[in-house]
Amino acid sequence: MIEINLRPGPRKKRAAAAGFQMPDFSALVAKVKDPLLIGAAGAWVVVVVVIVVIFTVESRRLASLREEQTRVEAEARRFQALIAQKRREERLRDSLVTELEAIRGIDRERYVWPHILEEVTKAVPDYTWLQTVALLGGGGPVDPADTTAAPALRVLIDGRTSDMGGYTRLLRQLGNSPWLSNVVAGATRTITESDKPIVAFTVTATFRQADAAFVRTVPVLESIR
Repeated sequence: MIEINLRPGPRKKRAAAAGFQMPDFSALVAKVKDPLLIGAAGAWVVVVVVIVVIFTVESRRLASLREEQTRVEAEARRFQALIAQKRREERLRDSLVTELEAIRGIDRERYVWPHILEEVTKAVPDYTWLQTVALLGGGGPVDPADTTAAPALRVLIDGRTSDMGGYTRLLRQLGNSPWLSNVVAGATRTITESDKPIVAFTVTATFRQADAAFVRTVPVLESIR
């Protein structure tokens, strides 16, 4: 059917070409006259921008934290291995120390008499001789820090002298011994031997473990030679 426009006027614009066209935002904004609506739209834009920025920053931070976590876990595993090795070495050290202390204790008790006889022999001056050296009590040497140790060894020395000065020197030299302590002079009496007057005396002392500086050790082969 044919239509004829009998009214003069501007021609109608051709229909827009088919297809998608971007909306005219400027026209849309121009039509919006409500300031509250404009403010709300701007606020939403700001919120979206802030969310995007926060998401980007937090994503980078999360990635950095994950890398740090991986590194820390690797360090923790390494330190755990070192701690386990250190604990094994400490247990081995404690075992060796216990065995060494047991050996030292056996050695201390084994060489009590040699130390006593050596110290008493060195302390005897001229014109003085010994009759007997005996023990008054049992037990081993006492460590002052060990309250459970056995009673100390008491040593009884019975001797003779023709010189009271020698007897005094004997007491002094026994008192200077690192292996003897609590040196106590006993009763003295004058007796006759071979038609000569001499002084009989007794001395008591306590055996103690000397400081390591006074302990001398030598190899077995050297001691045999």
